[in-house]
Amino acid sequence: MRLIRGLHNLRLSHRGGAVTIGNFDGLHRGHQAVLEQLKKRAAQKQLATTVMTFEPTPQEYFSPQTAPPRLQRLRDKLAMLQELGVDQVLCLRFGRQLAELSADEFVSRILVDGLHVRYLVVGDDFRFGKDRTGDFAYLQRVGRERDFEVVSTRTFVDSNARVSSTRVRQALEAGDLATANQLLGHSFRICGRVAHGQKRGRSIGFPTANIRLHRAATPVKGVFAVRVHGLGPQPVAGVANVGTRPTVDGSHWVLEVHLFDFDADIYGRYVDVEFRKKLRDEKKFESFEALKQQIQLDAGQARQFLASESVSEQL
Repeated sequence: MRLIRGLHNLRLSHRGGAVTIGNFDGLHRGHQAVLEQLKKRAAQKQLATTVMTFEPTPQEYFSPQTAPPRLQRLRDKLAMLQELGVDQVLCLRFGRQLAELSADEFVSRILVDGLHVRYLVVGDDFRFGKDRTGDFAYLQRVGRERDFEVVSTRTFVDSNARVSSTRVRQALEAGDLATANQLLGHSFRICGRVAHGQKRGRSIGFPTANIRLHRAATPVKGVFAVRVHGLGPQPVAGVANVGTRPTVDGSHWVLEVHLFDFDADIYGRYVDVEFRKKLRDEKKFESFEALKQQIQLDAGQARQFLASESVSEQL
């Protein structure tokens, strides 16, 4: 899969394909259906598939304080797009220059002159351009004039409701991992590099791997049974806390994982934390001794759940 960062890096070989546009946060089952639709039509027309996405997202640019937490880092989204068989990704920096483009300019500069689009798949509620003046009907009209086909995505429904990144976030916020994973079509994960922390966990007998979080918040918060991938041929079971650690300082968000039956230097390693079950909400304890006792209970619950899950998978 080719990654094209910015219009200025487009080459002739990148142009003339089938394109879809969006944030594709989480790459849930609705997104996967759109990509299947795109790939099927592209194969019929012998075209390359292109996903156009933005960094930061438009919501993060316009409302950084209220933008929803991402389900996925850009790095992990790109890896999954490759797994899903996308030929290339055009990642555009969303800043003032792009935000100020009119709908006409967006089509002319990006879709026609930049990508030479032949086939475009977008949602029928897709809005774009300064003041969101461009819509699906506009694209269809311009497509007829500029010789590219425009079709709408088919709404993907689960439990009589549209599958969306918002629904996934709501399920995760409620601690309903089963529903979130059902909507995603894959397990919810947070990926990142193991960094040095304050090492306070060691002082109470529970050393933790501290995973760098690149955002101010995540869609999950609390204590979870997890499996950590990337440390060997098999995932390592553990218990994780995502939050602000109110007993310690409560100043910023962290992901800390205590790995079961594992002892190795993993600083600097890139790991993939798969969330399997929420055990409880994060809370502040009166002392480190009280925190230690609770972690012992959490670890026991996590071990029991993950062991029973492993047995079920083997049956």
